[in-house]
Formats: sequence, structure tokens, C-alpha cells
Amino acid sequence: MATLEAPSVDEWTEVNQRLAGATPYEIIQWAVDRFGPRLTMATAFGAEGCLLLHVLAEIDAGVRVFNLDTGYQFPETLELRDRIAERYGIQVELIRPESPVAEYERQHGGPLYVSNPDQCCYDRKIVPLRRALVGYEAWITAIRAEQSAHRAAARVVGPDPKFGLVKINPLLSWTRRDVWAFLVTHRVPYNPLHDRGYASIGCWPCTRAVAAGEDERAGRWAGQAKIECGLHSLDSSQL
Repeated sequence: MATLEAPSVDEWTEVNQRLAGATPYEIIQWAVDRFGPRLTMATAFGAEGCLLLHVLAEIDAGVRVFNLDTGYQFPETLELRDRIAERYGIQVELIRPESPVAEYERQHGGPLYVSNPDQCCYDRKIVPLRRALVGYEAWITAIRAEQSAHRAAARVVGPDPKFGLVKINPLLSWTRRDVWAFLVTHRVPYNPLHDRGYASIGCWPCTRAVAAGEDERAGRWAGQAKIECGLHSLDSSQL
């Protein structure tokens, strides 16, 4: 993992005060200026991620962007990757687990997302993410505060003890309405599953469309207490 001289509490406070109310363009520009080639971005190709790819293309299309390809992604998600490349010239790198799905399920006697979804997320998201972040000092994510209690506790810029680097959240204060207004205005490519009621899109076995009035993340791990894959949870444990 990259080693970063930890900024003081005062520096974190000053940066967040300076970026309070800043646009995603301004926040990403600050990140590019501050971290240069040691900056990376993760995207799951959700509506928010597509928005940030649009912004990044206008600021610095050379920032390395990656996707955690668990082997369980929707075909529509992977097709969107090609549309993003065509529109913006950004080739999103696919980071895959060491074991292909068939081998992984054979090792565990079947799909682990049924019996132990936390372990599945750890093996196929957390472990590959740790590998993807080696050599970097900061990563950009597309989380928003209104999505969950874990995400509401985040700051625009701050330490990420789980992964040992700086986490930058340009859309933290944005609402879902803000995001979609931007996508429509700028004609940003997005996942067609959104038009079929999928408000939040992850792996196909653990994602469903949401009904009118449901929380936007109600379709993730529906019927379970699980609400996060672990990438953005507050604890620093493995799961």
C-alpha cells in the first residue's frame, strides 16, 4: 500500500473548509493538483460514477480509473464501459479476483453470495481493491451522504484507514436529483438498467429493481441486514 505522510487534523479541517460547497470539477481539480499520478479513481459505472467520468474527462483523462469486475456484473454494466471509452476516451481498467467465478464457486461448494455474502464481497471486491490501490496515495469515489449512514459520516477529503490512503468524495453533498439533472443536461451515458427501476446497481445476484417509494439502495442485498459491500463502511476490519 502507498505510504502517505499523514496530514494533520488542522490540514484536513482546512482542506474541507476550503472545498465546502465546491463543485465536483473544483474538487477533482484540487485532487489532480495535489496528488498527480498518485491519484486513481474507482467506478462501478453507476449514475454517479458516470458523472465523475464526464468531469474527469474534461479535467484530466489520464487519471487511472478502474472497475472491480467481480465476475457477477450485469452485461449492461460491462457494455457501458465500452460506451464510456467511445465517448470520453477513458479506458477503465478491469480489476478481477484471482479466481474466476466457476473456480471460486467450486472451491466453496456453490455460490458464496447465497450463504456468506460478506465473505463473497471481501474476496471479490476488498482483496482486489487492496491490490489495485498499491502505489497510490489517494482515490476518488462516487459516494453520496444521503445513500447510507456510513456514507453520511464521510468527508469530502479525508483519511481512509481501511485502505491506508486519502479518500476523495466529490459528490458527497449531492442528491440523487442533482446527479440525474447533470446526466440529462450533459447527455452522459448511463446504465440502461436505471430505466428499468434499478436505482443502485451492483452484482446481478444481489441487486434488484426498487419499487416506488423504496430507498434507492433497497435493491442491494434485499431481505438481508447487509447494506454495504465493505468498500465504504466505517470499520477498518476485513469484512
